[in-house]
Amino acid sequence: MNQQFAPKTFEPALHASADTVAVAVAEGDGIGPEIMQATLRVLRAAGARITPVPVQLGRAVYEAGTASGVSPEAWDILRETGVLLKGPITTPQGTGAKSVNVTLRKSLGLFANIRPCTAFAPYVATKHPGMDVVIVRENEEDLYAGIEHRQTDEVYQCLKLVSRPATERIIRYAFEYARAHGRRKVSCFSKDNIMKMTDGLFHRVFEEVAAEYPEIAHDHWIIDIGAARLAADPGRFDVIVTGNLYGDIISDIAAEVAGSVGLGASSNIGENGAMFEAIHGSAPDIAGQGKANPSGLLLAAVQMLEHLGQGDVAATIRNAWLATIEAGIHTADIYKREISCELVSTQGFADAVIARLGREPYALTPARTGAPVTAPTIPQIVRRRPAAKELVGIDVFVHAADVDVDSLADKLLIASRCQPVAVTMISNRGVKVWPQAQVQTLLTDHWRVRFLFTVKANNGLPWQLLHALTLGGVEVIKTEQLYRFDGERGYSLGQGE
Repeated sequence: MNQQFAPKTFEPALHASADTVAVAVAEGDGIGPEIMQATLRVLRAAGARITPVPVQLGRAVYEAGTASGVSPEAWDILRETGVLLKGPITTPQGTGAKSVNVTLRKSLGLFANIRPCTAFAPYVATKHPGMDVVIVRENEEDLYAGIEHRQTDEVYQCLKLVSRPATERIIRYAFEYARAHGRRKVSCFSKDNIMKMTDGLFHRVFEEVAAEYPEIAHDHWIIDIGAARLAADPGRFDVIVTGNLYGDIISDIAAEVAGSVGLGASSNIGENGAMFEAIHGSAPDIAGQGKANPSGLLLAAVQMLEHLGQGDVAATIRNAWLATIEAGIHTADIYKREISCELVSTQGFADAVIARLGREPYALTPARTGAPVTAPTIPQIVRRRPAAKELVGIDVFVHAADVDVDSLADKLLIASRCQPVAVTMISNRGVKVWPQAQVQTLLTDHWRVRFLFTVKANNGLPWQLLHALTLGGVEVIKTEQLYRFDGERGYSLGQGE
């Protein structure tokens, strides 16, 4: 590490008093310590009424043997403070360690991830100088549930979980956010043309909730074309609400289109806590070199101060930051010879912001120092009447290598011949391959067999069937019960079924 840019050992920046709020602070990994040092220096100089309480998350905790990356002591501090300012964390690859970010968001109930993506033209290069988009990302479920299995020699599985309560809460929060901040439109991104049940639920609930906010325009986009339009013409969007994976991807796209991922900040909001962080990673390739841009974390700290009711300090810091950007004082990620005036280090940028505290930008729109910050209402979880649920069949997933589908079908038919079921389909990777397979379909050793019951089912029938299949030499690796809910099919058809 270059000692010139090595961050100092973290110490609480302010001392506790009756006028300050305790805030958990985690430096993070890679560039985390240096950008956190720069951020805390600015907060201290601006008079932020906080007491930083150090917590250790990430690499050191992983190396100490805690797979979550969060120590028991850290959990105690996080529960006590309810607010976390967090540097970027490196998740070890290939070790089974879980992402600290995902663990914190889900464990602390931080259901909403808010990522503003704003252009600062002409002082930060962008092809879209008027861009001003806010991504509202569902934070707790979807593929980020992290439920994965290896099921056969050839096939791995990741479960996508989408629940109605979480979907309704994040969509309603997006509309509340738009209302609180005077935004004109909310757009929904999903892929319900393919994932008709999970993403279909997201789209359907969006339309239901949108009807309750007639003053706010709304529209829906399939995620692929929506992301393309966001990159090409972000001016057509205002607030975007979407699922966990899609939101993670498009917020990075939007931040880069606006000027730089290094400027991206995010807040993670829950009913009983909040976490604030830059959207970028730990960038270990430049750690300790003084090249990192602290802006993402600093702007996240501004969001934190607004959340804490310290809008005056938040506006002071944001205006000083805008004035610094306008002055052409830039870190390496946004430095352009034709735009910038001075290339500075991480701490040099913090020095420049501190020197401009109390100033306002002359061209970029300043933050209003006396204006109260309106917080969106956090929606309550809504539980609906349970549906009438009828068991009608079972999908049985089978491991069978080096076998043709007709031979497999014969084996399954023989094994289940005494059971009150009909084999209606065999699929491979979601594609129907029996009856009437297409010879071009690539086959793996992972098969789904759909059994529909020919009598009124009871909870014991699936187990009777599985027992018969096992006795018949069929290797069952997974099952999914098939239900109807209020008479509607609660499972998807196979491709080609």
